[in-house]
Amino acid sequence: MAKTIIKRVLQVIPVLFVVVTITFVLTRMIPGNPAAVMLGPQASPDAIATMTEKLGLDKPMLEQYADYLVGILHGNFGYSYSYNSSVMPLILGRLPATLSITLTGLVLALIVGVPIGVVSALKQNTAFDYVFMVVALVGVSMPIFWLGLMLVLFFSVQLGWLPALGMGALSKGVGDVISHMVLPCICLATIPAATLARITRSSMLETINEDYVKSLRSRGIKESRVVWKHAFKNALPPILTVVGLQLASAFAGAILTETIFSWPGLGTLIVNAVNSRDYALIQGVVLFSAVVFVFVNMIVDIAYMLINPKVNYEGGGSE
Repeated sequence: MAKTIIKRVLQVIPVLFVVVTITFVLTRMIPGNPAAVMLGPQASPDAIATMTEKLGLDKPMLEQYADYLVGILHGNFGYSYSYNSSVMPLILGRLPATLSITLTGLVLALIVGVPIGVVSALKQNTAFDYVFMVVALVGVSMPIFWLGLMLVLFFSVQLGWLPALGMGALSKGVGDVISHMVLPCICLATIPAATLARITRSSMLETINEDYVKSLRSRGIKESRVVWKHAFKNALPPILTVVGLQLASAFAGAILTETIFSWPGLGTLIVNAVNSRDYALIQGVVLFSAVVFVFVNMIVDIAYMLINPKVNYEGGGSE
């Protein structure tokens, strides 16, 4: 297992190199001069030229790229002139807000999606199964930005039950923070919950039809024990893989969700960075998100091996 873990860690390096390169090139393709955006429409050409030189944007592209790589290797992710701060403190300052709704949304998706998938498998081809699989299909197909707007329109504008914007303040009580989290978390949880329900159902259907499950039932073992201790345990690896992918996807999907609900996390940070042509901040947030995505997938691979030791990653099959 140690050899496999080392191999996974080494695979991260070329992936992150590609992410850094693509992000660097794409940021330079964004229309507009960052210096002109920072100084405003009234700035003189001389002032813009001076600021461009100060930002290092007058250098050849390859030289800018080399400087950026050297900075990353020294732990320097750049300086955000729009926020007048180093990039990494900005990211770390916004990270808790993003993690709060991402992890809460994923937990909500697990609580809803997995039990529904298990029960649908046990009640295959019944009205319950058909209804919830249709709901799951709708949930998977629903655009997250449309869902967010509909939640705001219904629960905030029409009913007035929940606040639509902001994060809330602990000074006003925990209830204020929780009430602000409800809509963003529901928005982030919908697609993962629907996906988990479908994957869980499919995996459980394969498991409960195995001979060992029939044997356990014939021995009179309690049905709940057969389902959750034996069948669900063997159906877990595909579900775990999807959980890891959904966590990474939810982290990325927070960009849209945070924009809709004005949630002060990494999503709104990168949107503001794009609007202000803040190259260093854009590159820093994208690179940080890529590290999170790769790290989560690596943890899922390791957990998969622990749950199902028969998987042979070196050979690509089962032992």
